Amino acid sequence: MLIFYYAKSSAAYAPHILLEDIGVDYKAVRIDFTTNEQQSPAYLAINPKGRLPALVIEKGILTETPAILAYLAHRFPEHDLAPTDPFEFAIAQSINSYMASTVHVAHAHKHRGARWADDAAAHQSMRAKVKENMTECARMIETHYLNGPFVLGDKFSFCDPYMALVTRWFGDDGVDLTPFPKIRAHDALMRARPSMQRVLELHA
Repeated sequence: MLIFYYAKSSAAYAPHILLEDIGVDYKAVRIDFTTNEQQSPAYLAINPKGRLPALVIEKGILTETPAILAYLAHRFPEHDLAPTDPFEFAIAQSINSYMASTVHVAHAHKHRGARWADDAAAHQSMRAKVKENMTECARMIETHYLNGPFVLGDKFSFCDPYMALVTRWFGDDGVDLTPFPKIRAHDALMRARPSMQRVLELHA
């Protein structure tokens, strides 16, 4: 059985949706950020980075959201969650990489400024910039990365749970989504899926 470690308000939201969508038998273990459980010896033995998510499989432990999403797509090919053409798969990976390396970092400046600076005033400046930066990310996604109705076009893929997570961040960061109809339509489409409804309850 797969063991999935997650925390509310973490990037684990995305692979959690995919696990539910696939319907695989897995055990979900919630890590409590409010007690700093992610830094406990028990969890650090699973993920020394002290971050979520982590997925324990037969061969070992996987961390990092894009890696877990890609693994699940390849492990369960019957669900047709990833392109089989190498170029199209690379395009999908480039989208998820943008979510991880740019959007997630822009969002993290709101709560995790200590990763980049020790000065409290610098932390405030980072927080003040988050809405602007995330709005620019929304514009980039709307224009270049969301083909519609799903991220890669007509079919649900391993990119869509990540997009759902990013849309949640947009809301948390005060981004006005009125100018971004494709993002709003994707959010409505995802919220109608039973897999996301189940995960919304767990991450409320």
